[in-house]
Amino acid sequence: MATAAILTSSHVLELAHPLPLDGGQSLAGVRISYETYGELNADKSNAILICHALTGDQHVASPHPITGKPGWWLRMVGPGKPIDTDRFFVICANVLGSCMGSTGPASAAADGQPYAMRFPVITIRDMVRGHVALLDALGIVTLHAVVGGSMGGMQALSLAANWPQRSRAVLVIASTARHSAQNIAFHEVGRQAIMADPKWQGGDYYRTGKGPEAGLAVARMAAHITYLSEEGMHEKFGRRLQNRTAKTFGFDADFQIESYLRHQGLSFTDRFDANSYLYITRAMDYFDLAEEHGGRLAAAFAGSSARFCLVSFDTDWLYPTAESRTIAHALNAAGAPVSFVELSAPFGHDSFLLDVPALDRVIGGFLGQ
Repeated sequence: MATAAILTSSHVLELAHPLPLDGGQSLAGVRISYETYGELNADKSNAILICHALTGDQHVASPHPITGKPGWWLRMVGPGKPIDTDRFFVICANVLGSCMGSTGPASAAADGQPYAMRFPVITIRDMVRGHVALLDALGIVTLHAVVGGSMGGMQALSLAANWPQRSRAVLVIASTARHSAQNIAFHEVGRQAIMADPKWQGGDYYRTGKGPEAGLAVARMAAHITYLSEEGMHEKFGRRLQNRTAKTFGFDADFQIESYLRHQGLSFTDRFDANSYLYITRAMDYFDLAEEHGGRLAAAFAGSSARFCLVSFDTDWLYPTAESRTIAHALNAAGAPVSFVELSAPFGHDSFLLDVPALDRVIGGFLGQ
């Protein structure tokens, strides 16, 4: 069906009480920006919460207000689609710490000035606390399902572990129960690129109107490499030159892959805040679901009555299949019903966002139960 058929509504929730954080602080005046699609039924039993990834936002199936591009999961969410808005009431909230309307480093603190680096360090569980507050405000006691890919999958797992009665089903795609040393290393390269940019100014760049765009672009370039697969990069770019017939013997973007990464980096700076990138990547690095529950991952799911579905991709080296298998084993040990599938796709980690018909069937089948 056409995109225009989706019933969409944008909202901002202002929390009446301070939000407690894992770091020991609490955050007052929290705003959560979110979108809904479809209609909530009378007994409020048809709600699905979609959790977005690191650089995602609440515009899951509506045009992005800055770039004008279609929603990041438009192929998955809508009337008659795997996440069917004719049947389900779909919610997607911009995470705490981000920059698309929810409270983050660019938001005004009590003194009226942007928080910048005064913003408290947050965790994935803190983000989910914001989601739970939103569900409470909407009067939704139990979700039909929570769905997330990548960092969104971390949020889905955190909800299942820490608020086990809030969702009847949990769908986790291309994700992990904890960040590995390699994951942390790539994030640290990105953070150092941002903080090494003179225009970062210790994070206090909002009043100048010009942030660390060069550093943020490099951070995005480094991260984007991890979202692709070697097979996919070879297929799409190989060693082909960019708009030239010979090498320049200089440092211009001779190769198509270089030009592509530069474009990805520069376009990212138009829609994302550098400080938000610092805070969200740190939250991901801190994520370790077993550590939160006495060192045993199975203990994290001991109180859950939900059914689970885990999906991985054979070319994803950021969160490889072994990560999903570890979660599946923990769920089995906890006695939770779980299905697990590795799908074949050439796109690497980004496969969950791209055209993989097998994923459509898995999602539609799981949510339709």
